[in-house]
Amino acid sequence: MPIPRSVPAIDRRLLRDDVYGRLRDAIVDGSLAPGEQLRDLELAAWLGVSRTPVREALLRLAEAGLVVARPGSSTTVSSLDLRDVRGARDVVAAMHQVAVREAVPGLTEDDLAAMRTAEREFRAAIESGDVEAALRADDVLHGVPVRVAANRALSAVLDQFTPVLRRAERLRFASLGGRASFARHEELIRLCAAGDAERAADVAFDTWATLPADADPDPATEE
Repeated sequence: MPIPRSVPAIDRRLLRDDVYGRLRDAIVDGSLAPGEQLRDLELAAWLGVSRTPVREALLRLAEAGLVVARPGSSTTVSSLDLRDVRGARDVVAAMHQVAVREAVPGLTEDDLAAMRTAEREFRAAIESGDVEAALRADDVLHGVPVRVAANRALSAVLDQFTPVLRRAERLRFASLGGRASFARHEELIRLCAAGDAERAADVAFDTWATLPADADPDPATEE
């Protein structure tokens, strides 16, 4: 297994979550490619930790569908499974719908300002072709209602299934389809500001439900 050259710093206070997050991100961004065999000893050396948190992280990644673990044999990065992507997309869309519905009554002006700032940053990133910056800004924008909703069960489900969608998001944001998100974001923020929880929740659902679930999305099909 080729090990990335960079050595990430690990927060010892949240060791298990940090190890999981580092490995998840390496899979999502392609540093650890589909089909690549993962050896806990090599991963532990890369991250500068013991094998225990690595093994725990690999179990979580298997539950999320990002790795395939064969007991007594090997653990490999999973290939893109369209059924998994579609299933994760439907679950994530439903969770964001619930988050927005629950959050709208409690959104403050500061919350709305944070969403507007994130939307401006998202737009600038899409215009410049910076997919990573677009993903970060999109996370911030949609993360505001999730944070305000303060629903632990909902957050846990999103933590598990959102990584599966990262490849689909990259496809959208790297194509003309990313521009379709501008109008959805603006409408989401407008409805949140107006206190229209139901319609805002529907927009949130549509934003995630329309992510491409195949390897060759057609931007013309984006709403």
